[in-house]
Amino acid sequence: MSTDIKAPTFPESVADGSIATWHKKVGEAVSRDEPLVDIETDKVVLEVVAPADGVLKEILKGEGEIVLSDELLALFDEGGAASAADAAPAEAKSEAAPAASADLKISPAARKMLDEKGIDAAAVTGTGKGGVITKEDVVNHKPASAPAAKPAPAAAPVAAQAVDVPAGERVEKRVPMTRLRKRIAERLLEATHTTAMLTTFNEVNMKPVMDLRSQYKDLFEKSHNGTRLGFMGFFVKAACEALKRFPAVNASLDGDDVVYHGFQDVGVAVSTEKGLVVPVLRDAENMSLAKIEEKVREYGLRAKDGKLSIEDMTGGTFTITNGGVFGSLLSTPILNPPQTAILGMHKIQDRPMAVNGEVVIQPMMYLALSYDHRLVDGKDAVQFLVAIKDLIEDPARILLEI
Repeated sequence: MSTDIKAPTFPESVADGSIATWHKKVGEAVSRDEPLVDIETDKVVLEVVAPADGVLKEILKGEGEIVLSDELLALFDEGGAASAADAAPAEAKSEAAPAASADLKISPAARKMLDEKGIDAAAVTGTGKGGVITKEDVVNHKPASAPAAKPAPAAAPVAAQAVDVPAGERVEKRVPMTRLRKRIAERLLEATHTTAMLTTFNEVNMKPVMDLRSQYKDLFEKSHNGTRLGFMGFFVKAACEALKRFPAVNASLDGDDVVYHGFQDVGVAVSTEKGLVVPVLRDAENMSLAKIEEKVREYGLRAKDGKLSIEDMTGGTFTITNGGVFGSLLSTPILNPPQTAILGMHKIQDRPMAVNGEVVIQPMMYLALSYDHRLVDGKDAVQFLVAIKDLIEDPARILLEI
C-alpha cells in the first residue's frame, strides 16, 4: 500500500523549511520509526520517520529544496523489504548505466569546461549537492599527468614527483549558510540595531557554592535518581528570585507596550555544531534545584542530537548563557529579543582577593548582564546583578531539596 510522506505541520512562527538530508535512497528497505529525512527550519531541524516497515518508493523533494508545512515529500510502500525480483533489475540497471548517472550530475558550466579542456568527467570528483560536478571542481581538478607520461619511462619519475607535491597549494571551500545559522545572524543583528543595549559587570565568589556542592553532591545524586548537582541550578534559582524583585528585567517590549510577566521562563543557551539554541525552562520559579539540573542536562543532550522541538525553544522571559564552559573569562552577551536582559556566566578563576584585611586566593567568576536601556534603568540592572551575587555567595537562601 502506497503512503504519502509529508512534511510536519510547522507552527505559525515558521514559514517554510528546506530538505537537509535524505537518510534513505529510493528502493531501500526501511523499518518503522526509522529516520527518513531531516528538514531544516530557521529554528530547529525536524525529523520525519517511516510510518511503518516498507520501502521508499519515490523522492519528490530533493536535498536543498524548499518545503512548506504538510507538503508531500515522498511516496512510501508499506509491507516490508523490497522483493529480490525488484532488487535484481534495479541493481542491474545501476551497473549497466554508471556513465549515464555520472552525466546527469554535471552542471552545464562544468560540462562546457570539461569539453574545452578535454578532461574525462569520470576523473573529476563532484562536491556539489548530490555529488554534482561544478565549475569549481573542474577548475580545481589536477589531471594525473604521471600515467600520461608512461610512454616515456625515463622522464616519468621526475614528472610524477612534480605533480604529486604541488607547491603552495591553497584550498578554498564554499558552502551555503544553514537556515539556522542565517536566522541566528538575523536575530543578533536585530538585537544590536533595534535595542539600546548596555552591559554591566560584577564578580561573585564561588567558594560557598563550590563548598556546598562538594559536601552534598553525592547525597544529592542519590536522592534525585542520578541527577548531578551543578552550578546552573544555583544561578537559575538566584535569577528567578532576582526577577521577582525587579520585574522590569523580566518584562518584554511589544511595540509601544511593555509586557510584564508574572512567571519566569528562563532560557538556557546551548551551543551545538549547527549554532546556538536556547531551550526554555517553563515556570522555572516553581522548579526544584534537582528538576532544573535534570532539565538542563536533558536539553543539552537533545540539542547535540538535534532532537529539540520548536516548542522547547519558543518563548522565554530571561536568558542565561555560560561562556565559561569554553574558557571565556569575560564577555558582553547579546540580547535575545523581545527579552530585555540576558545574564552571562564565565570561567571560574582563582584570584587574590582582600578578605578581612588579608589577601586570600578565591575562586571568582565575572558576571555580565546585558539589558535594554529603553526599559531597564541602570539602577535596576546593577541591583539585579548584585542580588544574584548575594544569593550565590550565600547559597543557604536557596532551598536544596535533598
